[in-house]
Amino acid sequence: MNDALQEIHDFLPCRTPQQWIDNALANQGLMLIDHAHCEKKAASTALSLMYRYVDNTDLLNKMSRLAREELRHFEQVLAIMKKRGVQYDHLTPARYAAGLRQEVRSEDPGRLVDVLIVGAIIEARSCERFAALAPHLDDKLTDFYNSLLKSEARHYQDYLKLAEQANGGPVTDRVQTFLAIEHGLIIEPDTEFRFHSGPVH
Repeated sequence: MNDALQEIHDFLPCRTPQQWIDNALANQGLMLIDHAHCEKKAASTALSLMYRYVDNTDLLNKMSRLAREELRHFEQVLAIMKKRGVQYDHLTPARYAAGLRQEVRSEDPGRLVDVLIVGAIIEARSCERFAALAPHLDDKLTDFYNSLLKSEARHYQDYLKLAEQANGGPVTDRVQTFLAIEHGLIIEPDTEFRFHSGPVH
């Protein structure tokens, strides 16, 4: 797993700020609620790609598997929340995903390439954050977050490979465009703590 995590650290433009980690540790109930929302949204994204691109067999297979895994993670987060007396509730979304998606092109194949790149970045950041949080949490959450690292790392790789297939070649320039946006979303202060927020001061 260390190699996959190193690859993700090399891919992302920055590490999660310590202030965000402190925010997460001080708001663990909120972190779990938003984590559950993130898993559900990840499954929804995968399913929407399956509906839109019905002739792409490789995408259909990878997104079907990914959606199942994300829904399983959703169920696991809900179970942890239930044990801890944390009520699953509606939350306003972080600016993160919407901030990345503003740059997505409107016409295919560019649209598909960009949506897949955004998916890769979100999965990579999730993996990085699980790894950053795990050493600071209680044993149950540490084990759970460590268990998620492998699948999140694979999802990142799947999204990136599918983006290259859709583009018919490397996607380096588009990836750099989105990573520049991601850097700001992770580093700049945020108003509300979320799993993908910037630091809240």
